[in-house]
Formats: sequence, C-alpha cells, structure tokens
Amino acid sequence: MAEKSKLAKNNVAVSTQQYLDIAEIKDNTVVMRDGTLRAVLAVSSINFALKSEDEQNAVIASYVGFLNNISSMIQIVIQSRELNISQYLDYLKQKEKEQTNKLLKIQTAEYIEYIKELISIGKIMNKRFYVIVSYSATSDERKGFFTSLGEAFRPATSLKLKEAKFLKYKESLYRRVDSITQSLSSLGVDVHQLDTQELIELYYRTYNPETSKNQPLVDVDKIRVEA
Repeated sequence: MAEKSKLAKNNVAVSTQQYLDIAEIKDNTVVMRDGTLRAVLAVSSINFALKSEDEQNAVIASYVGFLNNISSMIQIVIQSRELNISQYLDYLKQKEKEQTNKLLKIQTAEYIEYIKELISIGKIMNKRFYVIVSYSATSDERKGFFTSLGEAFRPATSLKLKEAKFLKYKESLYRRVDSITQSLSSLGVDVHQLDTQELIELYYRTYNPETSKNQPLVDVDKIRVEA
C-alpha cells in the first residue's frame, strides 16, 4: 500500500514538472524549453508619495520615455510575500544573551516582545520588483488565441541548446539587459541582475511558497553531483 502511495506521488511530481517552461538555469541565465533565454533584473522601488509634484511629474515622464524606447519585450513582475523575520528575532535573542548591561538587556527583551506583538496584529508584507528580459533567436511572431490556448494545456517540450549557440544567444540577451539597465537607472532606481543562485532561489520560492519558508535551498556552489 505504501509503495502505491509513493508511486502516485512520483507520478504527480513528474506530470507537474512536464508543464514547467524552464529547461535549466546556468550562467545567470534562464533557458526555457523552447530555446529562448531570460534574464531577471531586481529593481528597487521609489517612494513616489514623498516626492514633490515636480519630482513626481519628472518620474512619470522618465517612465513614459523608458516604455516608449523599449525595442524588445519585457515583463514587469511584482511579488508580495509575507516578511519572515525569524532570523532577525534569533539575532536579537542572541544579542540579549550577550548583553552585559542590565538596562540594555531589559530594553532588548522589551523590543523583542514589541516585534512579536507587532507581527501578531497583522502580516508584514514585503514587495519585490522584477523586470524579465527575454531573447528569442526567431522573431516574436504573434500567436493566435487557439494556438496559445493549446500550448497552455500541452506539456512543454524541451529544446536543448548547444553550448556555442547558447553563448551566442546569451550575448544578444545581455546587450538587451545592458540597454534596459541603463534606462532603468536613469529613473533613479537601483538595478541588479540576479545570478544563478538568486534565480534558483527566486523560482523555488515562487513555485513553493510554503515549503521555502522552512526548507531553504543549499548554495549552488556547495552541491556535488556524484557520477
């Protein structure tokens, strides 16, 4: 009975994996199953409400100019996640233990309780902003509605790229990344391209929001594959 349950779970995992569009992640690049590439940029936010009217108008004008000057497709993603501050609380508890000053020790303990009470009142959410830059060797033809609908319900087929072709595509992708990074920086925001480890963690948290809270990923450099 246990073996049947295990086989059923494996079948679910395999069938689910078939529908994921990601073939592999390497060299700070996401390789899709259709042979196209993706780079992900983490972008900081702007406190728009605190700016003056003139500054707000300048930001809007710059953003409009950014959108008008884009020559390739991009995707803007906003992720809202519950902020996990368990590590911060552990850090504070350790500082409380190490504190030799009695008054500071009491104040640290009170601060910890205040943070716990604040969390119990409501969830503290953290927003992250990403810009996904894509590259396709073929021209991005517009697909009809029924074609797109059929692909949505059909398992993704893997298209492996040879290393030489991958490097060629990646070079073209990175030219787009550089151009978009410069345009975004002109808006007054910080831009950081996610590396391989950060990409893996991003997709892991996206597809496994609950599991990722309790099971953090191992550093990709520490993973060893036995032949």
